[in-house]
Amino acid sequence: MSDLLGIPATHLPEDPAASIIAAGSERPGRVAAAYPGSSLAWAVLAEAALEAGHPVQAYAYARTGYHRGLDSLRRSGWRGQGPVPWEHVPNRGFLRALAALAKAAGEIGEEEERARCTEFLRASSSEGARELGL
Repeated sequence: MSDLLGIPATHLPEDPAASIIAAGSERPGRVAAAYPGSSLAWAVLAEAALEAGHPVQAYAYARTGYHRGLDSLRRSGWRGQGPVPWEHVPNRGFLRALAALAKAAGEIGEEEERARCTEFLRASSSEGARELGL
């Protein structure tokens, strides 16, 4: 899969925290502490903070997950553009962190950041943006 410019899609490796999160056997904060490189763990924390009405906390969690995801993308060959498909399940942690960052930024009045993150999400994965409500 590639985008219209012929840039190949980036597929992240399996996230070792994903199975723990899916099982619900450990609190998300403990998972993030044990696997700080996991975008998914930080995204789960950000989403919970948004749901609880704590947008500043959500912003911090989401920004951490976003940056950890950028690190993983770069290690996987991503060069700052191109698809990051939602269909590839390990990509979802990064995409969820990016969506949570856009939402939290909007809630704290960071309109430029909200718009930038929303556009980045849509450009990376239009399906992911739809699934995540952006």
